[in-house]
Amino acid sequence: MSKFNSKKIYKIKKNIKLFNNTKKDNRVKIKNHEDRIKLPNYNRIVGIRYNLFIILTILVFVFLCFNLYNLMINDKIKYVSILEKYNSKETSSDSVPRGRIYDRNYNLLVDNKLVRKLTFKNINDLGFNELIEEIKILSNYVFIDFSKVSSRALREYYCEKYYSYCSSLVTENEYKLYKSEKLTSNEFNNIKINRISDDKINELSDDDRRLAEVYYLMRKGYSYDSKTIKDDLTDVEYASVIEHIDELPGFDVENGWERVYPYGDTFKSILGSVSSIPGEMKNEYLKQGYSLNDRVGISYLEKEYEQYLRGSKDVFKLDSFDDLDLVKEGSRGEDIVLTIDINLQKKLDDIVTREVIATKGEPNTEYYDHSTVILQNPSNGEILAMSSKKYKNGNVVDNLTSVVNETVTPGSIVKGASILVGYNSGSIRIGEVLVDECVKVAATPEKCSYVTLGPIDDITALAKSSNVYQFKTAIRVNGQEYYPNMKMNFKQSSFDKYRDMYHSFGLGVKTEIDLPFESLGYTSKDIRAGNLLDFVIGQYETYTPIQISQYISTIANNGSRVVPHLLKEVRKVSNSDDLGEIDFTYETKVLNKVDTSDVYLNRVRDGFYAVMHMPGGYGVGYMPDYLDGAGKTGTSQSFIDLDNDGVIDTETITSSFVGYAPGYSPKFSIAVISPNSSKPSETTTYASLVTYRITQQVSQLYYDMYGF
Repeated sequence: MSKFNSKKIYKIKKNIKLFNNTKKDNRVKIKNHEDRIKLPNYNRIVGIRYNLFIILTILVFVFLCFNLYNLMINDKIKYVSILEKYNSKETSSDSVPRGRIYDRNYNLLVDNKLVRKLTFKNINDLGFNELIEEIKILSNYVFIDFSKVSSRALREYYCEKYYSYCSSLVTENEYKLYKSEKLTSNEFNNIKINRISDDKINELSDDDRRLAEVYYLMRKGYSYDSKTIKDDLTDVEYASVIEHIDELPGFDVENGWERVYPYGDTFKSILGSVSSIPGEMKNEYLKQGYSLNDRVGISYLEKEYEQYLRGSKDVFKLDSFDDLDLVKEGSRGEDIVLTIDINLQKKLDDIVTREVIATKGEPNTEYYDHSTVILQNPSNGEILAMSSKKYKNGNVVDNLTSVVNETVTPGSIVKGASILVGYNSGSIRIGEVLVDECVKVAATPEKCSYVTLGPIDDITALAKSSNVYQFKTAIRVNGQEYYPNMKMNFKQSSFDKYRDMYHSFGLGVKTEIDLPFESLGYTSKDIRAGNLLDFVIGQYETYTPIQISQYISTIANNGSRVVPHLLKEVRKVSNSDDLGEIDFTYETKVLNKVDTSDVYLNRVRDGFYAVMHMPGGYGVGYMPDYLDGAGKTGTSQSFIDLDNDGVIDTETITSSFVGYAPGYSPKFSIAVISPNSSKPSETTTYASLVTYRITQQVSQLYYDMYGF
């Protein structure tokens, strides 16, 4: 068994060895076989990847070269402009002269004067002591007038100079309120400033006062704003500041322009004013390309025609090398020519001033203080002259802006429009006779004409200013016939017919005069029957003088409501002081034609002619006979607020006149209004003739200067 086992074991070992050798040989064969299969695939993949990398590198290089070519060659201009945009800034020159203003005969009314301003901007955020040192240096080169230094300026200076003392003027409680932000810094400072005694202020020397004046101007307004310290530097001061500008950080000098008026204050208020941009209009002007330090027209004609007068600045480009290149050359503003005759205007002012003074010396004129006159060319709307003078504290002052913003009760001058409503509605016929008698309507006081006229026709009713003729016509317009103590069944349409007619003449609506503001007057919504009767004789609603002037001009020119205007033409900028070529000529603007027939309108013109020529006509003598004028007088009940409590409390009488000449081929129209020229009185019936006298003299003046 052991033999068998030994042999068997030997054989098994031999087989195992043989098996192991065979297995080893097979593994070598298999590995070599795998190597023969795998190595060629790996090399191929690596090769492919290498080739792709080379190709991609070439493509990227080509792409970069292509873009570099576009950047340097094709898009060069584009990127150069972008570079210039970010590396350069545009800046403009100082303000340029505004356009000049002339009268119709090319007399210069508004010119420019070069002024040199000293300005300061606290760019280095200097404190009190540093600012004072600068002012001391400045005083070596610039004269500082401290004669009008304000109390506020002195107190602010004192409070800074003697800070410790002024701090002791506030209580501990006030200081706590300030620290807890229950008091603002302005309120806290005001407490200190207001507690400085006058004795302390009086101790300040002249040098202190000079320093205080400049220090106040340097601190006034927003910290980032440029402040004007002096706006009229002499040539020597200007040169001295320029020479020593390095010693004065924050100070600078600027060239500017101021308006000058060769005719003084004549017509100055309507010419308007120029100033820095008002804060509330800042955004509006910035959108139009203005700078915050620009000066603009802020009222009347300067504002109305800013687009022509403003001019344009030189525009420079500042590049990265601080070089300035002129991009756009500026120019002064265009010149405007007005319809006004300044010589006529001056003489008109003299007449009105003289008569205002004379009237204040008459009895029963305690509430009278001014008269207003407007002269127009009724055919084209040109305003030839206008004046309003007011008596105030013993002096006569200008009141010219009242022509567009003051309202007056017109009285009988509106009867030309009123009677047209009667014609248009068929309520009266041309030549119809009505009895002038006192009229009594239920629930209203008795209403009469100034004198009882008896039976009269329409022409006489206008010539002698019959109220009753208008009352009875209005009652018919309302669909009724008058009888004593009747009750009026009022219709809104009756009011509407009259108001629409008035509007068509310019009463109660904007005239569209070329000024930035005009009032509409007063329109009531109280439509009681009695008010209709007051309305038709001009005793109910109020109108501005310019509306009244448009009304009479519309009658004068046969019914065309023409825009009254002050601009005649605009002239281009010339290379000399002479006027340039005409750029713009104002063309006559007709707003509407009065809705009536020529027959009716001519009947009104006949009535207005009779006012001046019929025996007993209320306008006889208002114009010299050789002017052959036509017109209408007006006397109205008016009221004033005597104690300024907002309540009308005192009755007065306003006198008016509207007219034109010659009567049937008018060269001019005139409106004269004297509010509160007298008052009802139980002790006297005296009423000033100021409107009569002014009309006489102004009509004569026009004829003397222009003839017919």
